[in-house]
Amino acid sequence: MPTISVDKYDLFEALGQKYTTQEFEDLCFEFGIELDDDTENEERPIVDGVQEPPQLKIEIPANRYDMLCFEGIALMLNIFRGKQPTPNFRLTQPADGNLHTITVLEDTSKVRPLVAGAILRNVKFAKKNYESFIGLQDKLHQNLARQRTLVAIGTHDLDTIKGPFTYEARPPQEISFVPLNQTKKMNGEELMAFYEKDRHLGRFLNIIRDKPVYPVIYDANRVVCSLPPIINGDHSKITLDSKNVFIECTATDQTKLEIVLNMMVTMFSVYAAEPFTVEPIKVISDHNGQTRITPNLSARTQTVEVDYLNGCLGLSESAENLSKLLTKMAVTAQPSSEDPQALIEVTIPPTRADILQRCDIMEDVGIAYGFNRLPRMSVTKTVGAPLSLNKLADIVRLECAMAGWSEGMSLILCSHDENFAWLNRRDDGQTAVRLANPKTAEYQIVRTSLLPGLLKTIRENKGRSVPVRLFETSDVVVKDGAAERRARNERRWAAVWYGKTSGFEEVHGLLDRVMAMLRQAFVTHEEGLAPGPGKDVDFDVKAVPTRRDGYWLEPVDDEPTFFPGRAAAVHVRLGGKERRIGEFGILHPSVLDNFDLKYPASTLELNLEVFL
Repeated sequence: MPTISVDKYDLFEALGQKYTTQEFEDLCFEFGIELDDDTENEERPIVDGVQEPPQLKIEIPANRYDMLCFEGIALMLNIFRGKQPTPNFRLTQPADGNLHTITVLEDTSKVRPLVAGAILRNVKFAKKNYESFIGLQDKLHQNLARQRTLVAIGTHDLDTIKGPFTYEARPPQEISFVPLNQTKKMNGEELMAFYEKDRHLGRFLNIIRDKPVYPVIYDANRVVCSLPPIINGDHSKITLDSKNVFIECTATDQTKLEIVLNMMVTMFSVYAAEPFTVEPIKVISDHNGQTRITPNLSARTQTVEVDYLNGCLGLSESAENLSKLLTKMAVTAQPSSEDPQALIEVTIPPTRADILQRCDIMEDVGIAYGFNRLPRMSVTKTVGAPLSLNKLADIVRLECAMAGWSEGMSLILCSHDENFAWLNRRDDGQTAVRLANPKTAEYQIVRTSLLPGLLKTIRENKGRSVPVRLFETSDVVVKDGAAERRARNERRWAAVWYGKTSGFEEVHGLLDRVMAMLRQAFVTHEEGLAPGPGKDVDFDVKAVPTRRDGYWLEPVDDEPTFFPGRAAAVHVRLGGKERRIGEFGILHPSVLDNFDLKYPASTLELNLEVFL
């Protein structure tokens, strides 16, 4: 969760009350945030000859974008304490009645198709709120905007540029301007080379570097306002003397775009000459039907049942009392006109983008009521239970551990060679799920066997004494055309014995022990198992109701992973249906060489899902 540092005494002044550290920590706990640190009694850095004032470091929930700055924290805590009502954010028309416009050209769909904007009029900046303004942009870029990949924010001094604006996509050689805080004019290619090693901006270059065109915003005089998502132009940079602020956001995600713009304007409209007012901008985007007025500060309305709120929290409050509690959380609520006793109508302002469903409203009621005051509730109402597959896997894990085997947990991704060539297996192209764009050769496919991970684990622990007895119970993934996503998970159990002897009998003994705990008897030839000579290994499920359930072994000579004549297939009969579920045997010497293992090893791998 993000941690926000605010000036301790500035915040107390905004709250209208001084707190001890413990009192403020209690207030934060009541509101659902956490005081991480109070630096007053710590050694603080000295900047420009002045010691940094005491800071409160507050941990904010990741979905509370409205509290990523000083202004948001002060506003929400004041509303929670009943010191001020929820602001009425509204749009105001410009003095001449003509909205500024941003015209979107069709080529922008090749790189960043969406744009929105707004204007804050007659803003009064001081050093602290200016730094908070810039800090909120950075926090939104890091958090909701996913390092500018989804949304990029540009802020400009409106008095230095002239509308109407255009949002275009042009080849990098044709874009030329002086970047923010620079003196030399550069085109798009020169800018990429200039900022390539920049610690702050260098990490964002890859977002558009390889695109045939770069997004750019021009004013009416063809002055470059910004090259999103990299940098603004120096011509329109914000200063402490700026009065009218033009905010533009470009994006690839419509929902994130609206939230980011709303957060920027709602948090800092408090500094406008007329607080909580925003001048809208008209976005003209006829080619994709996105022409609209931005920002959209209209409130959302949601109806929630009184019984649901009371039932989840163990309360018996009336609709009126629940509505009063919700007003402490910066929303407006009242009993519904449809059914005042059973329903509550909740009006959600643009600042509360984290409220998506009725469970979010229920959480706000719990915070406002006080979690420490909620009545204790019986946990017998839960319907939670272990999944049968996990319960089965736990039985196998416990038996292996009690038999003296150590558990390993390997990564589900591996290289193609490790999964196939190193095990002397052939890829038929119909089994393994490949990654479309793997970052490294080590993670190319999703494993279809647990053996590569176990053998690599032993390889990395060759310095330990032998024998090594290792097992794993986990999922593999195989292609399945009948599945909804054309692939499915399959729970497997695998074990490896590695030592100076092959350990074939050890692996066989572990198999027998686990099968006994799964209540599967060993079937002999005398009990109805009589394979004919030269019988092929059969993977098909067959119903043979006249024979009793159990498991048996059949030799396999066509499995190149194992030493010839030292491997067996494990078959089971469950409910009269026969099925091959796995193999075990001594690894072939070439497999040992591939994994850089110098001692012999025996392995076992079974499909556990057949026992469900």
